[in-house]
Amino acid sequence: MSDLLKNMYNRESVGEFAKGIKSVYPPFQKDEFMSSVMDDKWDELELKGRMRHITNTLGEFLPVSYPEALSLFDQIAHNYEGFIAILFSDFVEVYGQDKKYWDISIKALENYTQYCSSEFAVRPFIINHQDAMMEQMMAWSKSDNEHVRRLASEGCRPALPWAMSLPEFKKDPTPVLPILEQLKTDSSKYVQKSVANNLNDISKTHPQLVAKLAKDWYGVDERTDWIVKHGCRTLLKKGYPEVLAVFGFHDASSIKMNDFIISPSTFSIGDELSFSFTIQGEEATKIRLEYAIDFVKANGKRNRKVFQISESTLKANERKTYNKTHSFADLSTRKHYPGLHSITLIINGVERGALDFEVR
Repeated sequence: MSDLLKNMYNRESVGEFAKGIKSVYPPFQKDEFMSSVMDDKWDELELKGRMRHITNTLGEFLPVSYPEALSLFDQIAHNYEGFIAILFSDFVEVYGQDKKYWDISIKALENYTQYCSSEFAVRPFIINHQDAMMEQMMAWSKSDNEHVRRLASEGCRPALPWAMSLPEFKKDPTPVLPILEQLKTDSSKYVQKSVANNLNDISKTHPQLVAKLAKDWYGVDERTDWIVKHGCRTLLKKGYPEVLAVFGFHDASSIKMNDFIISPSTFSIGDELSFSFTIQGEEATKIRLEYAIDFVKANGKRNRKVFQISESTLKANERKTYNKTHSFADLSTRKHYPGLHSITLIINGVERGALDFEVR
């Protein structure tokens, strides 16, 4: 996680949070709380480490019962949003898992997710009480509030980034499917993206299941179509034939690919690779064009990344020329290393030509 994200929790934002607590609970020792939060280990903590440290410290400085704490939070939660608002649901995760608190914890998660998602906090509830929690999430999927409906999907993603994993759903995602079925025609793009991301998670461990869902769902509702297409993005990049066929990308053997050229063939980190090629079809064909680069890693091995060029329909005997560039400037998400790389053109999931180039 980048410094930018972890610094969402800083003296100013935590101070405003503490000020809010004191406004509804005057005995709260705001200054002492701040000193305890901003201790000598604070700078070393990453985003989630800072969040949990604040929550644990809050538990030490808020000498009231759990239900009383929630009643205080309910008075001020609407004043916060973003990462600082996650502290409310994180408090529920840390202190509210006892069965005797079930009803008020569930109500709190539903409330707080409207200010900043409770997607992280629901996961231990799922692990410890799967049947009851999935029943609750089905109820949430029918809410009038889009934030609550999104929680129903986002909270049960098998591999939600930065979150506690749900290993049982990685083994068997069946309990998740009724939630996705309920939300597959949701009018909110916010919810649609979550359903698609959930499908994409499932596709990494159960590709055949997602391929079948795609075939069953696609072509009935435009909202579902978008979800299915976005949810199948990993399978499309992997050239999964059954999924390609769902979207009309069939055998492209009739398409000729010529004049594949790269320039320069040797360049330095920070420069651009230019490449061009021409395709021509004997018959009208729907085509998905991609290119893959096998990047050299720090250990000298290579790792492939696939990038989409376009999706279109090639008319019979139509000829198209493409000119593209790819930057080799270092990014926060990708660092480049010197060595022999390669670039491969892909048409409808099938590799059609590869060339090597040297990065200095």
